[in-house]
Amino acid sequence: MKHLNLSNYYHPKYFITAIAIAIVISLTSFTIEASAQIRSAVYKPSAIASGIDVNDILTDKDIPTGQKGFARDYAIAAQKDERLEITVNSGGFDTILSLIDSKGEVMAENDDAVGDSTNSLIFFKVRQSGNYIVRVSSFGGSSGGKFTLKLTKLRPID
Repeated sequence: MKHLNLSNYYHPKYFITAIAIAIVISLTSFTIEASAQIRSAVYKPSAIASGIDVNDILTDKDIPTGQKGFARDYAIAAQKDERLEITVNSGGFDTILSLIDSKGEVMAENDDAVGDSTNSLIFFKVRQSGNYIVRVSSFGGSSGGKFTLKLTKLRPID
């Protein structure tokens, strides 16, 4: 009868290799899971409703715009043919207001609403129902300050 020699299978170098592989697989799995959680926690725009003033603060901890400024995003749901009025007012910085669709395309944008004001205003008729982002950003590299944002879904006069 032939005996099977198992001593080669229990050699320390094989054991250490197996443990190292298990650790790498565990760390990779943990890293992928942690990355997904961080990504979902990092970018999550607050939802805003029509007719409510949102008082907030834009800081240099918000989204860098790549143009020396910062931005803060808000999520809205809009239906086809709705008419939106979006305003942002601030005494602390020159505002820019953008409306962005779910594909990341800027649908409307405004820097200075009227006259000498540095506040921003968008009127927009929704062409396609869906989720949109309202972005408040600063012009000219300003880190921001306090602002008031308001979304109004306008109704036709009967």
